[in-house]
Amino acid sequence: MNTSLKNKWIFITGASAGFGAEGARHFAREGANLILGARRVERLESVATECKQGGAASAHFHELDVASTESVNAFVDWLRTLTPKLDVLVNNAGGAHGMDTVAEGKDADWEAMVQSNFLGLMRVTRACLPLMVKNAGSTIINIGSIAGRVAYEYGSVYCGVKAAEKSITQTLRLELNGTGVRVGTLDPGLALTEFSMVRFKGDVEKAGKAYEGLDPLVAEDIAEAMIWMATRPPHVCIDEILIKCTAQAAIHKTHRVTD
Repeated sequence: MNTSLKNKWIFITGASAGFGAEGARHFAREGANLILGARRVERLESVATECKQGGAASAHFHELDVASTESVNAFVDWLRTLTPKLDVLVNNAGGAHGMDTVAEGKDADWEAMVQSNFLGLMRVTRACLPLMVKNAGSTIINIGSIAGRVAYEYGSVYCGVKAAEKSITQTLRLELNGTGVRVGTLDPGLALTEFSMVRFKGDVEKAGKAYEGLDPLVAEDIAEAMIWMATRPPHVCIDEILIKCTAQAAIHKTHRVTD
């Protein structure tokens, strides 16, 4: 039996595009109240408008930089003016920067990945937990990656921070046992979003090659999984989901059609 999300309060980080924006649209269709955070406020506003038109009970947005403790705390202080409790937290903010070897890696890229994927998740979760621990059936969904399960060349730091996300998720599940809060990781494989454009710093040709010759996942596939995780009955916790497109047998093996 599904648990209704109607009038529930959902907070999504990195909600200006990709998995976050599509997740917001899907939660809107369930009649939820949405709280959307990201750095690109103008895009957040557009997503919030779509959500209001798409059935959301309400849709609120505010600038959020998960790499800043001050920004995270200010955001959650604002969130508390909207609701005394949180039903679903989707830790989606993150991304990859560059594809250098360890020997050629750049501090700026490494630090950006650690701040957003790793420390950002920690900051947001810490700030939100007081709104969730007295709300049995509340759900934390951490967006991980297949990269957190299997390492690959040129992905050392991204693989590392996503492996850390998996460990943080497991730790939270232990620490929150008995509170009623459910914690799970949702790990996509190859997915067509802005991910590669960010990783390759706007190089359209390089970004496109990641998806050549196959049908990758799209943001809607991941958003549907978010809804499924959040609508299980309170006694059911979905610990881990790994989703790959059919053409991706493993992180290093894909079937690509060539002309």
